[in-house]
Amino acid sequence: MSSNLESFNFDIPVERKGTDSGKWGWFGEDVLPMWVADMDFASPQPIIDALQRRVQHGVFGYGMDSNALKQTLVERMARLYAWTIQPDDIVMLPGLVSGLNIVSRAVGEPGDGVLINTPVYGPFLTAPVNQQRSLQSARLEVTKHDRRLHYTLNMPGLAAAIQPTTRLFLLCNPHNPVGRAFTRDELTEIAAFCEDHDLVICSDEIHCDLLLGGTRHIPIASLSPEIAQRTITLMAPSKSFNVPGLGASFAIVQNAALRKQLETSMAGIVPHVNLLGVVAAEAAYADCDDWLQALQAYLTANRDYAVQFVEERLPGVATTRPEATYLLWLDFRATGLGEKPADQLLKTAKLAVNDGAWFGEGGEGFVRVNFGCPRSLLADGLARIEASLKAA
Repeated sequence: MSSNLESFNFDIPVERKGTDSGKWGWFGEDVLPMWVADMDFASPQPIIDALQRRVQHGVFGYGMDSNALKQTLVERMARLYAWTIQPDDIVMLPGLVSGLNIVSRAVGEPGDGVLINTPVYGPFLTAPVNQQRSLQSARLEVTKHDRRLHYTLNMPGLAAAIQPTTRLFLLCNPHNPVGRAFTRDELTEIAAFCEDHDLVICSDEIHCDLLLGGTRHIPIASLSPEIAQRTITLMAPSKSFNVPGLGASFAIVQNAALRKQLETSMAGIVPHVNLLGVVAAEAAYADCDDWLQALQAYLTANRDYAVQFVEERLPGVATTRPEATYLLWLDFRATGLGEKPADQLLKTAKLAVNDGAWFGEGGEGFVRVNFGCPRSLLADGLARIEASLKAA
């Protein structure tokens, strides 16, 4: 592996039009897409090389769990988080959204409650309902200093929302869309709450590698053996190494009985992980840490550029300063773009962003912007917002 971070050039745009890209193909040719959470960077070369070797083999039969991948993940959890897990704790999944639905199905019975904080990634709102569970929610606490937003877990709100039939708490950490990487104290507080109410924790940690500046990620299951016994942790290489289309993720479940519930809920309806997805995951976690380190530095610079642009050139817009992820959460409620700023930006600026309402209560009047792209595209997108505000 190369140790020279400058050898990775994330400024080079990759042409994605005409490649059946969901992100780039959904809207018109003249629309700049900054919505779907995949990055506009080529994946690391070791992943591409590993995929080419597998394709050249020429046989694509049924796969099986990769012992090599599981051992790599065991070592990775120990190295990054001082978190001791075993290969048998890992359950392979075809995707994180599948994981949210499987967990919602596995924990409790139809009609039982699932607790969330909003705004949050849309499938947190739909997965429990898909599995005949009752959704219970509380808004994240938000403070505003000048035009800078900071979100925290809303413990009083969660205490008010919980019901006697609540069985599961869905945590998003790092958080999509507000960009928080929750601190050890915050995670300890939510873990104690879940212990007090005997809740299973499902922690979506898919953005755990996308750390900005000096941010550190703490898996909630790593807090203590007791918390690990009530936690299902969802991770994947998809966001970190830009391979979401290859369909590979995993759950870490250290409680054997809980793991059995998960596997029972998957039986007959959840397919094996894509063969090439496993190959990509193995290469990502074994050979791409230097690329990831360079990516983190580039995304941190993109974040700083974007936040400065918003505060200096987008009057009335408030913004988060993400600690992790490549997602900026912008509040347009004090501007002239109306109640649906995403619609207005698409119409007037030819810019596709995510409508904040999709993330649940507390998202109305917001948009989510994906800055996982070359700086030139980010600058173009922000300039389009600036022009739209001036014309409003």
